[in-house]
Amino acid sequence: MIEVLNLQPRYWIDRRKFVRVLARLAEKYGFDDPEVTLAFVETRTITKLNRKFLKRDGPTDVLSFPGAGKGEAGKRFLGDIIISVPQAFRQCFAEEHGLETELLDLTVHGFLHLLGLDHEKGIEEEEARVREALEEGV
Repeated sequence: MIEVLNLQPRYWIDRRKFVRVLARLAEKYGFDDPEVTLAFVETRTITKLNRKFLKRDGPTDVLSFPGAGKGEAGKRFLGDIIISVPQAFRQCFAEEHGLETELLDLTVHGFLHLLGLDHEKGIEEEEARVREALEEGV
């Protein structure tokens, strides 16, 4: 089950679009109907999570919490992705694209972290390949 939550009130999020993107990512990497949650939050929430779990002060754009094993429904539990919408909003200006594009990029980034990729294991190169595949329809 793919669940997308908009837990911040300021920006409208097309949750169905992000469900589709996560479903396409899961399919691309060979996961049949996995459990994954994507939550869009405010700065305060991601700052607390960043401090609690990574021992880092201040906000960040995306956090990923990989799952292990099977979820409640017996499906593969990939984990949780948390995205700070205000942080993404600030970043979209630096990247010179819209908020939705930034949120999609962060979703891909967070998903790849769930799979175990990190900045030392070529996450940036894989992100570029995934973005291209998503644009082509995977």
